[in-house]
Amino acid sequence: MPEAPTIDGANTVWLLVSTALVLLMTPGLALFYGGLNRAKGVLNMMMMSFSAIGLISVLWWFYGFSVAFGADVNGFWGDPGAYLGTKTFLAETDLWGATAENPSGIGVPLYVFMAFQMVFAVITVALISGAISDRAKFGGWLLFAFGWATLVYFPVAHWVWGGGIIGGDIHALDFAGGTAVHINAGAAALAVALVLGKRLGWPREGMKPHNIPLVALGAGLLWFGWFGFNAGSELTVDSVAGLAFINTQLATAAAVLGWLAVEWIKDKRPTMVGASSGAVAGLVAITPACGFIAPWAAVLLGIVAGVVCALAISLKYKLGYDDSLDVVGVHFVGGWIGSLWLGLFATNSVNAAISDVVGASDGLFYGGGVTQLGRQAIAGLIVTVWSFAVAWVLAFVIEKTIGFRVKPEAEVEGIDIAEHAESGYDLSPAGGSGSGSAFALAGIGTPGGTAGTKPASEEPAEPVSEKVAG
Repeated sequence: MPEAPTIDGANTVWLLVSTALVLLMTPGLALFYGGLNRAKGVLNMMMMSFSAIGLISVLWWFYGFSVAFGADVNGFWGDPGAYLGTKTFLAETDLWGATAENPSGIGVPLYVFMAFQMVFAVITVALISGAISDRAKFGGWLLFAFGWATLVYFPVAHWVWGGGIIGGDIHALDFAGGTAVHINAGAAALAVALVLGKRLGWPREGMKPHNIPLVALGAGLLWFGWFGFNAGSELTVDSVAGLAFINTQLATAAAVLGWLAVEWIKDKRPTMVGASSGAVAGLVAITPACGFIAPWAAVLLGIVAGVVCALAISLKYKLGYDDSLDVVGVHFVGGWIGSLWLGLFATNSVNAAISDVVGASDGLFYGGGVTQLGRQAIAGLIVTVWSFAVAWVLAFVIEKTIGFRVKPEAEVEGIDIAEHAESGYDLSPAGGSGSGSAFALAGIGTPGGTAGTKPASEEPAEPVSEKVAG
């Protein structure tokens, strides 16, 4: 006779901590993207990440979790009413994965699992924003985020992790989100960038990162939070969680070296932006594979991802699409590398769930042939096509109705002021005078100026919002 439902304290605490770590990644992404952006658009860039936290969290609670993890309806979505937000799940039997034979499941309350998956949905949507910086209306972004999360992310999460066509029928592997998160967001980013078009002056004008320390800080927070992203995806405290943790560190470290090597060879100078971008590329690539490959394969994966992604970011110049912050070159390409890597190096020797739970096979180099490689390629292709197509249609419809791209004059002046009436940096003089000179402030050296005397013709200045700098 099955035992009474019991909460597993260790698993629950680990998943709560992992949830907090993954949530921290989105502010980290805001800093990373914000630093890579130009100064006049840094706040708009960060706002897109923070607004994703607000919007997607509520959508996930209300119906997203049901669509992604409700009982499979047809291979494409889960029962929308299974975990509808109007219901509550606080009974002692409301444990994730509970069955009649195992009423405790993994010993984690349903709401804890819901929250963990919620923050995945949040950052996946936020990732897309990096491709369209400096030119997207904030209202258009919110409408796009709503539509894309509903039509793409929630169903794709079901396909991959909720018993849908990719995990349940094709038997493709994705430990923590290479297909569901990175390929998914990267394909959408390309579509929206194509619809919105190039930034004014790109690529003729230099559009360098305005604050490299912010880039490094954001990358560091992403690296830190990613341990919850990857190791937390095991959902339980066991040896596979440890494997995912060490593989995440090794692949990321190796990717930093790979990216810097490319910079050293091509440009003769390794950069902080390169090291930060290499770290993110390694994190992306190891995400689908972290719990399914041996550590030596993780190191090799990191090197390959760092090198290939460093080269891939130049594709936008050759092909003519303006992916502002290289979402395609890092997330789309890195996600594909990590997903296909499973077809080469996945092995039941490190995680028996590959065959026992997912029904997948060992990779090519572990005697499994090309079967799993084909499954990974099909899964990636399905997600790429669906995400790109829906994102393109959504962006096109928004642009033709309420407008998705800001007006040229707003883009030139700065999207922060045009869209939010604030700016990231107050560059005005401390005393409020337009000249900024201490002598001028004292009235010395100005025509007809006398220290401490205000010219009779000078009119009182109009009050200016303290949010607006310059």
